[in-house]
Amino acid sequence: MEARAIAKTVRIAPRKARLVIDLVRGLDVKEAQAVLLFTPRKAAPIILKVLNSAVANAENNYDMNPENLYVKEAYVTEGMTMKRLLPRAKGSGDIISKRTSHITVVVAERNNEKEEEFDGSEG
Repeated sequence: MEARAIAKTVRIAPRKARLVIDLVRGLDVKEAQAVLLFTPRKAAPIILKVLNSAVANAENNYDMNPENLYVKEAYVTEGMTMKRLLPRAKGSGDIISKRTSHITVVVAERNNEKEEEFDGSEG
């Protein structure tokens, strides 16, 4: 069972958001929240908000225990690009691309059963 949250058309470049989202992929939710709180990048509070939304979805919609949740998937895809014109010399113009992102976070419950590792030796 897994729960997801998606933030669409967030005004941050996907390349910059991916730097932050790579930090939390695979972590426990509490650990991921702590990492995002102390990451000094513009994308960190946005991703924290999406993570908290995914945790709330898991808790309220699927009756999952928030203590056992971890970040199963976290990725950033490219949204629409707003194009703006910047005036240049001799009546020409440069196109400025203002990029947007779609941020997706999927959380799932971690199994508490620890499997015994098979090391190949008998006895």
